[in-house]
Amino acid sequence: MKRHLYFVLAIGLLLTGCKREAPQSSGQMNTFSSKTYQQAQQAQQSTSEQHPESAQPVNLLKQRVGRGVSEIMLTRIGYVTSYNKQTRCPNWVAWKLTKAHTYGKQLRDNERFEEDFDVPEPRATYQDYYNSRYDRGHMCPAGDNKWDEAAMTESFLMTNICPQNHGLNKEDWNDLEMQCRTWARRYGELTIVCGPLFEEESPRLIGRNKVTVPSAFFKVVYRDKPEPQAVGFIFGNHGRPQPWREQVVSVDEVERRSGINFFLMLPDDVEDRVEACDVLDKW
Repeated sequence: MKRHLYFVLAIGLLLTGCKREAPQSSGQMNTFSSKTYQQAQQAQQSTSEQHPESAQPVNLLKQRVGRGVSEIMLTRIGYVTSYNKQTRCPNWVAWKLTKAHTYGKQLRDNERFEEDFDVPEPRATYQDYYNSRYDRGHMCPAGDNKWDEAAMTESFLMTNICPQNHGLNKEDWNDLEMQCRTWARRYGELTIVCGPLFEEESPRLIGRNKVTVPSAFFKVVYRDKPEPQAVGFIFGNHGRPQPWREQVVSVDEVERRSGINFFLMLPDDVEDRVEACDVLDKW
């Protein structure tokens, strides 16, 4: 009897020791976040491996807005954005455009504009633009995100979008986007920052969420090779012809009008020199 009791106790202890803990469930949001992080890491590693000569020791994607300006920082796979909850538009959007990223098989036809639930309400929605006579204008363009499916999808978040005149969006602004791809293929890598300018005392508001319509748009472009160079552009938010070569300004001028400090992580002497240039001779 005693021997039988010992045998039963031994079996019980063995079963207890082998018992597995129940796996922790992970929701869809956590799964997506993990996937996004891994893709971002892989994209960064891929860029460094393909263009080691363009690797920069400083983070040029972080810009500084003026004191008191609303700002929520959002990091995506293909870009970084500073979102303004008052205008319902980005203050600026910055990204690295490499030669490799100018190619890809991802199509924008499979995407749709999406509300960004990472920012508080009220926030811009697809419906806010309906019948407004303004395009949902990309800041970081879909064409710069063809290299990755998730990057393409994130480029359609409304925090990367501003109300933009249709003629500007489809013509001169698009021409400059294509020119930047040409420069990226030529020089290996660019850092690009663009965004809206609000220079009217009483800007127009559109939609139920009152998205502010910009009076103009800026874009600044920096390259590190073969020598540091930067240039800026400003376009009025209208449909009249504005050839991109005629919209050239210095980065200093864009800083003056936007209140944003660009490329602040560059050495002071390099920053001062490249941001004063307002010609395309070196491009």
